[in-house]
Amino acid sequence: MATIEYLRTDPDLPPVGVVDRSPMTPAKKAVLAGIAILGAVAWSILALARGENVNAVWIVIAAVCTYVIAYRLYARFIEWKITKPRDDLATPAEILENGKDFMPMDRRVLYGHHFAAIAGAGPLVGPVLAAQMGYLPGTIWIVVGVCLAGAVQDYLVLWASTKRRGRSLGQMARDELGVVGGVAAIAAIIVIMMILLAVLALVVVNALGESPWGVFSIAMTIPIALFMGIYLRFLRPGKVGEVSVIGIALLLLAIVAGGWVSETDWGTDWFTLSRTTIAWLLIGYGFLASVLPVWLLLAPRDYLSTFMKIGTIGLLAIGILVTMPVLKAPAISEFATSGTGPAFAGSLFPFLFITIACGALSGFHALISSGTTPKLLEKESHAKMIGYGGMLMESFVAVMAIITATIIDQHLYFGMNAPLGLTGGTPEKAAQYTNSLGLSGPPATAETFAGAAADVGENSIISRTGGAPTLAVGISEVFHRFLGGESMKSFWYHFAIMFEALFILTTIDAGTRVARFMVSDALGNFGGPLRKFKDPSWRVGAWVCSVVVVAAWGSILLMGVNDPLGGINALYPLFGIANQLLAAVALTVVLTIIVKKGLVKWAWIPGIPLVWDLLVTMTASWQKIFSADPKVGYWKQHSLCQQAQEAGTLCLTAKTPQEVDVVVRNTFIQGTLSIVFAVLVLVVAVVGTIVCLRAWRAGESPTTESPEEPSKIFAPSGFIATPAEREVQKEWDALIAAGKVRAPGAAHQAPDKAESRA
Repeated sequence: MATIEYLRTDPDLPPVGVVDRSPMTPAKKAVLAGIAILGAVAWSILALARGENVNAVWIVIAAVCTYVIAYRLYARFIEWKITKPRDDLATPAEILENGKDFMPMDRRVLYGHHFAAIAGAGPLVGPVLAAQMGYLPGTIWIVVGVCLAGAVQDYLVLWASTKRRGRSLGQMARDELGVVGGVAAIAAIIVIMMILLAVLALVVVNALGESPWGVFSIAMTIPIALFMGIYLRFLRPGKVGEVSVIGIALLLLAIVAGGWVSETDWGTDWFTLSRTTIAWLLIGYGFLASVLPVWLLLAPRDYLSTFMKIGTIGLLAIGILVTMPVLKAPAISEFATSGTGPAFAGSLFPFLFITIACGALSGFHALISSGTTPKLLEKESHAKMIGYGGMLMESFVAVMAIITATIIDQHLYFGMNAPLGLTGGTPEKAAQYTNSLGLSGPPATAETFAGAAADVGENSIISRTGGAPTLAVGISEVFHRFLGGESMKSFWYHFAIMFEALFILTTIDAGTRVARFMVSDALGNFGGPLRKFKDPSWRVGAWVCSVVVVAAWGSILLMGVNDPLGGINALYPLFGIANQLLAAVALTVVLTIIVKKGLVKWAWIPGIPLVWDLLVTMTASWQKIFSADPKVGYWKQHSLCQQAQEAGTLCLTAKTPQEVDVVVRNTFIQGTLSIVFAVLVLVVAVVGTIVCLRAWRAGESPTTESPEEPSKIFAPSGFIATPAEREVQKEWDALIAAGKVRAPGAAHQAPDKAESRA
């Protein structure tokens, strides 16, 4: 019996797909079993160690082993039972190819674009803050949560959107849930999206403000990306390896040159920009990334950024394996139960899961998986590698982040992440405060904080809250031990700050384009003259929707930049809850689709993560709305400060009457949005439940999947082509060289029907 099947849709062309049905060999089974045993040993050491030094290497081993097992077994199980990819069917990228928003993209480039688009501030900052509860709770949720929830959501949303001509999450909700559920979902998605983009942009602004090195290096990635896009589309179509080597070389040159430029007088004058200036430049960049053809700027720049992202994280993992640092944080800290931690208020449940956010489950990812990625997917079989595999990589980033936060001195960690009102802002007061926390290890001194700041070239690192500076200190701690020594610590710290800004910026450009698609879909639902907005490649609509999107998140960003006590800073605590509520919307949509397809037997795959996510987010929303603890409840804070405002006294952290006014306004905004978000998501969940029950009773209900069309292009199904796939690729390459067929994604005149059917 043949184990390799060749998929043909045209007798005059080579196969369009290769399916290898070979069973797993005994050797592969043995390797997989060995990986499982090694992972079990690592988890046992992490869970059972008490009062003894634990090496950070065990976290890396536990995570990697779990990822391998999950991808090899659970992701494949989902593929067999639910998605059932067919490479003889054309994807939206092939059917609607127009060289603007729809085009088949090499799976390796698309993996880079997708990973760069989903990996933003969450996996870097969230785990660092969650480390205040110890290394074990956060690590378990990051690793186990991604395998059972985050990666499942990303994969299934990408599959569902690909089957529907690349429709957005909001449009799929409207189509599958009906008017009430769809409108609630679209409203929630668009409002939450604006807040998420503004928060992400603010992190970039703070990282690049007054940093000529970072501004120069990141600015140079734009012309490099433009060159890569033109090279791959016009000069050497399909030559991904060539353009990757060139791009990496230019990227490394830009990074090194940034250091040189920052030391010159002219470089300092030109590239030392204010936070407001950087904010305006980000708004302009977001607009260009949204309207320019995806092959020209967005995809190559994200692909380029992925090399630095994965390269830095990979180097960090190697550094941990080489230096073998000891975890200085306890497995579970007292803050996990008391809920009085200085980094963020609240108990382990639900706020650990809210704080970690993107490292394990992220609603934002569902927008990318139903936004740019399905419009670029070459083959249905690529969805698992890109959707599930891309999320596993982001989870690994979160693992690296929590390690960097737990290997540094815990007095230093809490001194950096506690508010200024607690640390006093001076080394002496910071040492006194952190020593009062009862932390393990030698007591801190003023020199502990002064010396740490001097080592990384900063005047002070006390109360550098938000997680990003702590991550940079942790990265410099690992890198300097095996790359350059103590004298390089300052270099690695500033490199890490620039790396974080680049890491997050790719999420902003892709997110803006996705938001454009959502606004376009929403306007198209009104019908009449607005129906033209349904076509995402209609240039007038693309420009109008892009202006609306960047104006929305840009105005919130500028408010935050120019008003540090208000604006976006007031909305930042909502970031985690909003992101997880968005995940609940996405999981509700895919659950509904699976049940309507008659796959009730497998509804537990998205159903279990959905129930857990709703439990977490609704508990967190309840506490934020109704808690009597002013450190947690928005309306309690609002009430106290309103009373102080009327009495002419001060309240909470406010030091002036003007700041009291700001707190009153901010807590009102926070509390109101918490209610709005929770209500909208509950409406979506209830409507989804009703639709699922009706479909279950009927046995199966019609979905809105688009008609199937045969594929006329070929691409290997995995990241690395098999021998059989390489032979087929040679046949296609010969036809391409002879000019008989066109390489996927190469420049061409898009057919008119693609424009009308997009």
